[in-house]
This record gives sequence, C-alpha cells and structure tokens, in this order.
Amino acid sequence: MKAAMIVALVLVLVGALNWGLWGIAQFDLVATLFGGNDAMLSRIVYSLVGVSAVFLIATSPKLLKNAAPAMA
Repeated sequence: MKAAMIVALVLVLVGALNWGLWGIAQFDLVATLFGGNDAMLSRIVYSLVGVSAVFLIATSPKLLKNAAPAMA
C-alpha cells in the first residue's frame, strides 16, 4: 500500500505541475512530452493522474490517521 501511495502522490504532483505550468504560461508539459493532447500516451498519463487523485482522496483518512502522531 505504501508503494501505491508514493506512486499516486508522484502522479498527482505531475498533474499539479502541469496545471501550474498551464496557468502561468499556457504550456502543457504532458502533451509536449507525449505527443499532444490527443495522443494515447498523454491521455493515459492524464487518466492515471485522475485515478491517483481519487485514490489519495479515498485513502486520506488513513494517511491523516498515520500522520497524526508525527504532527503532535
């Protein structure tokens, strides 16, 4: 489960970076790296970012429970 959370976090960070670049400079890093918005590989990356976000939302109570002792 820990490895899945790390992968999901990395993918969500990629998505956040991509949105930040789009908002600041209208530059889509994923599309540039993987052949455009309509390229199959780009769509797979976009989909994985979305699934990762849902996964992290679904597991956030567990994450918060595990992080609570470290915050104290």
